[in-house]
Amino acid sequence: MDLNTIQRVRVVRERAELASMGPRTAVIGGGSWVFSLPHDHLDELLDLQGFGWEPYRETAEGLSIAATCTLAELSAMPDDGRPSHPLFFQCCTALLGSFKIWNVATVGGNIANALPAGPMISLAAALDAEALVWRADGSDALVPVAELVTGNMTTSLGHGDVIRSIEFPRRALAARTAYRKIALSPLGRSGALVIGRVDADGAFVLTVTAATIRPEVLRWPALPSSAELDSAIGAITSWFTDPHGAADWRRAVVGVLAEEIRGELGGPEPAAEPAPTAGGTA
Repeated sequence: MDLNTIQRVRVVRERAELASMGPRTAVIGGGSWVFSLPHDHLDELLDLQGFGWEPYRETAEGLSIAATCTLAELSAMPDDGRPSHPLFFQCCTALLGSFKIWNVATVGGNIANALPAGPMISLAAALDAEALVWRADGSDALVPVAELVTGNMTTSLGHGDVIRSIEFPRRALAARTAYRKIALSPLGRSGALVIGRVDADGAFVLTVTAATIRPEVLRWPALPSSAELDSAIGAITSWFTDPHGAADWRRAVVGVLAEEIRGELGGPEPAAEPAPTAGGTA
């Protein structure tokens, strides 16, 4: 897509350069969304790739994913042995896009765009991740991703605010997870994406995205009964209808997928693979 209103593209390398952001300026991580359709209200783009942020790194609190980390980089993140590790790749596969898109689309951009089907929103909300936001006034803020996304393509970000990274807590990374996605066609945009999590203390968390205009996170101190689960899902009011699914269909399939997840995570923990023995098998 040619953006014929864009007059300037600046690669920023210092945070101070963001202070000059005007009302017709937007930041881009990879640009996969910005360059896909006209944006006549913009005349300048600030490219965050100039910061050269490390895609992901271990921290004392858990795992930090840079806003500019691409889906290709995230999907190839080495297995660190955490039970939640498969969820990162699973959520990457939920993005409707070619390998070209995977090499451009970024974690931060997917979240900031706030499409209901944004799988990085699903991943972050399911694992209680927080967005480290560089505020336009120069301050920093940690905002739960489940609260940052407020609706269909709406967020709590103000003009000039920039997502620096997504911070995943160690507690949630150590949890067992289960993933379910459904769409109206085999390679279609997600109509519902449901993720379950069981923490070390037995707490159960169910996150519903793609079927709702914002992430819906349901929590119990222990595995809920089937009736408790269905009642909580029935209380959700943010279902929506678009070409990728009707609201009543989304409500129905989320109930089915959630019950599958409850059954999967309610069973015994998978046995650890036996350590290899020297000299081959006995």
